[in-house]
Amino acid sequence: MTLDNILEEIKLANSIIVLTHETPDGDAIGSSIAMHLALKALGKKSDVIIKEFPRTFEFLPGANEVKLKSDIEKYDLAISLDCADLKRLVGREYFEEAKKGIVIDHHGSNTMYGDINFVNPVAPACCEILVGMFEYFNINIDIDIGSAILTGIITDTGGFKYPSVTAETFEFTAELLRKGVNVSDIYKRVLETKTKSNFELMKRTMNRLELLEEGKVAFTYMNLKDEEEVHSEAGDHEGIVENGRSIEGVKISIFIRQKDENFYKVSMRSNGNINVSDICYAFGGGGHPNAAGALVQGTQEQVKEKIMKEVKKHL
Repeated sequence: MTLDNILEEIKLANSIIVLTHETPDGDAIGSSIAMHLALKALGKKSDVIIKEFPRTFEFLPGANEVKLKSDIEKYDLAISLDCADLKRLVGREYFEEAKKGIVIDHHGSNTMYGDINFVNPVAPACCEILVGMFEYFNINIDIDIGSAILTGIITDTGGFKYPSVTAETFEFTAELLRKGVNVSDIYKRVLETKTKSNFELMKRTMNRLELLEEGKVAFTYMNLKDEEEVHSEAGDHEGIVENGRSIEGVKISIFIRQKDENFYKVSMRSNGNINVSDICYAFGGGGHPNAAGALVQGTQEQVKEKIMKEVKKHL
């Protein structure tokens, strides 16, 4: 069984590194920290590499142990969490050089790039997969591990509002609540508390928001100048794409964010049965049916034109 194989590799490894995707969200960070703490419970030391760590998640137990890089060149075991494609894995060189690579994920677009792949596309969050995994490994999910897990579940379900939420999601949350995890505090920290820079970016992108295709598409953008002027930090763009989705009649919300002179990071959200993962896949990206992203080359107008051309095929 795959879980037995994963546990065996963990026990055999003397050096372990935990990795996740670029521009990490709450599920990426929560699952990485939860895995790090779980490995510690198994008597194993691990390095967690997250180069962009949003201030929003600094409250998590174990957050102060996250590193920007490692001095070790080759690990016995590399564990990738919440990352569908090796191209998006931060620290991919560690994964490629490791003796063994394990992938744990919930994206249907996962390319199965590990030696062992444990992927459940039905799970609404990678953190939810870890609940069952840790229970199978007889790891006690204490308040610290539970807080990291719940952070991932809350953020990747949008506060339990996405269609991917199942009865199990609430059962897991109830169990974490019984263990003493402060559900309401985590909810407020990760979904309802904004940095000043995030608030300023929200204002700018709301002022630029356009309704296209007879109101079915909401589109907005931000550029490097915006980030510089508001002194933006990692994660300050989070939540902007959701503003468009909440407008009556909108089927797809699009938010593009300039990465450098030549590329824009595209984030998409959808209502109903439009699969934005398919749209993003056309640009080498992917994700979930109702939440996906891609990196697209071009100027702001060129990227907008490319995306809208593809979006029209799916309306």
